[in-house]
Amino acid sequence: MQRTVSNQMSADGMKLLMSIESFRGKPYDDQSGAEISQWVEGATIGYGHLISKDEWNRSSDIYKSGITEDQARKLFEEDLVPFVNGVDAKVTADISRNQFDALVILAFNIGLGNFGRSSVLKLVNNPAAQTGYSTLEAAWKAWNKSQGKVMQGLINRRNAEWKIYADNVYERW
Repeated sequence: MQRTVSNQMSADGMKLLMSIESFRGKPYDDQSGAEISQWVEGATIGYGHLISKDEWNRSSDIYKSGITEDQARKLFEEDLVPFVNGVDAKVTADISRNQFDALVILAFNIGLGNFGRSSVLKLVNNPAAQTGYSTLEAAWKAWNKSQGKVMQGLINRRNAEWKIYADNVYERW
C-alpha cells in the first residue's frame, strides 16, 4: 500500500520533541544529567545532540563554552533528518501524520537500529505479525529501560508518544 504521509515531521511533532529533549546550552552526561568538561560516553548538548568523541575533539572549545538555542535548533534539525528518513524507509504501512511523528520521536530516543529490529515496527507494518507482545501498545511501552533498569522518565515518554500515535494528542507529561 502506498503511504499518504510524506517524510517530514509536523511542526507539532518537532515542537514536542524539542520540549521533551529540552535545551541545554552546556554539555552534559545524558545518563546522569551532570554538566561535563571532558568527553564521556553519552555526552550531549542542545536538544539531545549526542556528541561523538571525534566531534568533541574537533569542537571541544565550542562545546565547553556552550551553544545558543539557535545553534542547538540547527543541530537538532540536522540530527532529526536520519530519523525522519529512517522511519519513512522502514514503515511500509499507511499511517497518519501523528503516527509518523510518534514513530520518529520513538526512533530518535531508541535509535534507528533498535527501531528497525523492534516489535513496534513489525506490528505497525503488519498488525498480525508474531512478536512477544499482544498489542502494538505493549510493544511500544516495553521500551522503558535504560541500562537494564526501568526508568519512570521513559515510562512517561512512551505514554506521551503513544498518545500521539493512538489519539493524535501532542502533550508533555
